[in-house]
Amino acid sequence: MLKKCYVLIWAFCLLNIAHGQELQSPNDFLGYQLGTKYTLHHRILEYFNYLTKEKPTMIKKISYGYTYEGRELTAFIISASKNIENIETIRQNNVNLALKGTTDGNLNKYVPIIWLSYNVHGNEPASSEAAMKTAYKLLNPNHAESKAWLENAVVIIDPCINPDGRDRYANWVTNTMGRHYNPNTNAREHIETNPSGRTNHYNFDLNRDWCWQTQIESQQRIVLYHKWLPQVHVDFHEQGPNQPYYFAPAAEPYHELITPFQREFQVEIGKNNAAYFDKNNWLFFTRERFDLLYPSYGDTYPTYLGSIGMTYEQGGISGALGILTEMEDTLTLVDRVEHHYTTSMSTIEVSAKHAAQLIQNFNQFYIDNRAGNLGETKTYILTANNNQVIEELKELLDKNKIEYGQITNSNLKGYNYFTEKEENVQLENYHLAISLLQPQSRLAKILLEPKTILVDSNTYDITSWSLAYNYNLKTYSVKEALKLTPCSQPKKSEFFPEHEALYGYLIPYQSFTDAKIVAALLKEQIKIRFCRKNFVYNNQKFTNGCLAILANSNPSHWRRITEKICASYNITPIPLKTGLIQPLGPDLGSPDFGGIAKAPNVGLITGSQVNANAAGEIWHYFDYDLNYPITLLNYTNNNRFNLNNIDVLIIADGYYDFKNSEAGQFEKIKTFVQKGGKLITIDNATRQLIKATDWGLKIQESKEEEKLTLKDLVPYQDLERDYLKSSIPGAIYTVKIDKTHPLCYGFDNNFYILKQDDILLELSSSFDNVGNLAPGSYVTGFAGINVKNKLNKEGNVMGSLQVGQGNVVFFTDDIIFRQFWQSGKRILANAIFFVGK
Repeated sequence: MLKKCYVLIWAFCLLNIAHGQELQSPNDFLGYQLGTKYTLHHRILEYFNYLTKEKPTMIKKISYGYTYEGRELTAFIISASKNIENIETIRQNNVNLALKGTTDGNLNKYVPIIWLSYNVHGNEPASSEAAMKTAYKLLNPNHAESKAWLENAVVIIDPCINPDGRDRYANWVTNTMGRHYNPNTNAREHIETNPSGRTNHYNFDLNRDWCWQTQIESQQRIVLYHKWLPQVHVDFHEQGPNQPYYFAPAAEPYHELITPFQREFQVEIGKNNAAYFDKNNWLFFTRERFDLLYPSYGDTYPTYLGSIGMTYEQGGISGALGILTEMEDTLTLVDRVEHHYTTSMSTIEVSAKHAAQLIQNFNQFYIDNRAGNLGETKTYILTANNNQVIEELKELLDKNKIEYGQITNSNLKGYNYFTEKEENVQLENYHLAISLLQPQSRLAKILLEPKTILVDSNTYDITSWSLAYNYNLKTYSVKEALKLTPCSQPKKSEFFPEHEALYGYLIPYQSFTDAKIVAALLKEQIKIRFCRKNFVYNNQKFTNGCLAILANSNPSHWRRITEKICASYNITPIPLKTGLIQPLGPDLGSPDFGGIAKAPNVGLITGSQVNANAAGEIWHYFDYDLNYPITLLNYTNNNRFNLNNIDVLIIADGYYDFKNSEAGQFEKIKTFVQKGGKLITIDNATRQLIKATDWGLKIQESKEEEKLTLKDLVPYQDLERDYLKSSIPGAIYTVKIDKTHPLCYGFDNNFYILKQDDILLELSSSFDNVGNLAPGSYVTGFAGINVKNKLNKEGNVMGSLQVGQGNVVFFTDDIIFRQFWQSGKRILANAIFFVGK
């Protein structure tokens, strides 16, 4: 009896030990059911770290960086033990397959990689919760299907692309809720404040930043992405709470370079997702709204790198923990988590079952890339008189692993983007050539092609972005596959003996890099003079805007500071022995040389009325592009809105009412200008400025519409498409500029603007008409017929005027759109530092 008792006790102990070794679910680990509260980012990482510790042979952690607020960015590799043991070989094989191709023709050794990206928008938080459940199910030995899938595939989970935004939203929701969630749509937990949790620290939309990589989160993630180049990538999102679930296949337009297989495999995955949703009687839709065109999304960017790139959208933005839909159903976070978990597992299932097919078509994708089988154009040549603009473009190409070089034979014909004609290639002082016979030729072509072909004009985002116009570089597309040589290294900055530069230094002003030098010098309290006219010194030509850093009135260490700053940007200043300019141009003491005596104090309007994305891009522009201080001013509170010690005030796009409800705050702005301040308005801020003042600015009015007749009526079902006639989601127009005006210092050619509205100002002698459209200014991108007609005339899009003792600089459009419109950055810097001086 005693022996039997011992056996029972021993068996009971073994049972408890076995139970204790079971992998904890997220519910068990966190102490609550997923979806019943929001999990902060550090707790999500704690759970993934726990999984890594408990299942080290099946999951590996990659820490790939940190956010602006210091939160860790991570990805987790999950697969069968045999794959994890050889994970570096699998990764290297996959990248080599893309970059070089297979050496032995054996594709069986390759393992497809499935990358799942969660929570790029912080206030679309259900996916990070789903990421935990997905990882748990993949690692749970009791889930037999997962075991089979992981034999054939590697899964990479990035549980939260945007930790700063997620925690901002999660903390806000928790703060606004009571003991129980309130599904009433009017409850404050469903009405998020501005800025919302959607964006990162700088209020940037990270889902528009995959290609441009202006933000640190994007920069670090894309480095990791290129080290793996997955065959499948899913970007998880949420949409309005009244929308059911969306998954691929995507809506038209697809970019023409997307392969038939990439289209077809989306359908395959969509069918599997649909089967699971049908089984649970869940609503969903496909082939609507979310297209595959703009190259900087989390679905298109991977697609252009050979992946099956997809967006999944769950209804739920503003849903908190539960919200009443228009169908009077309560949509809970628990529901939203389950839906994202289901499509995660479904995608892995289909991809693993078609592993060989994925590898085969991924291989063919890159064979075509390396062979340049993408159309007539084989080479792009971009040329400029200033090397700094070329170097700025190289930075973007390097981020995207696009190869480039130089040509040795310029006796060529090519399509000139600026003239829109086939003509002889004319190289300027510097050039850059990009061959389409390279691994990333598809992405290169999409970024460089002069015109984007649209099979459907109903797009989700902008339709034109060509780097030629973006960087304002003369560009040729050439049909020959030219042999390229490596780019010569930029000449290192040189400095001269002190006696050669007794009087000072000249610094040509030709690029945004030169604007950074202006900012750096002013921060060091170095006074700057700049020429308003072209001149020739020692047989070298200098254009207006050229900087003069003089010994006169500067501190004794001016030379050391100037040389240090120039060296940091690899610029060689030109030494001055004298203030006498010969043989042509004004002397350095001439009134034609303006001066900047001190660093201006710059303020930026923020608050509930401001478009947070627009203000965020300017904030980041100052912090990381100019590296120049800026003061964020709260515009919402009139009593505390103070412009003391501000020299330049910037108002970005927003939802203002300067004339009425905000009259008190705006009166302070008008007084600020009249007393000598500089005001810079952008986009809708300019329109509201015009409504609230009589400063001589006027928006062009359309001709009175003709009376509607019965034949003009549009059926109800066609109203959305009919609206496209008046739509312009983002099209490029040529702006004829006054290159002698301080706003356009440094420009050789016309400026190219990304128009997103039909606003033109009337030309007037009461202000400086610096940038104007003319008939035929349209270049590329979709613009509805009504908008095209309205913009096909003379009108102003940027300028300046004097008001009292101050100045106003105005732009009808976002001049640095998403901070990737490179040539606009120089114009904004000119507005800050030169206009009105």
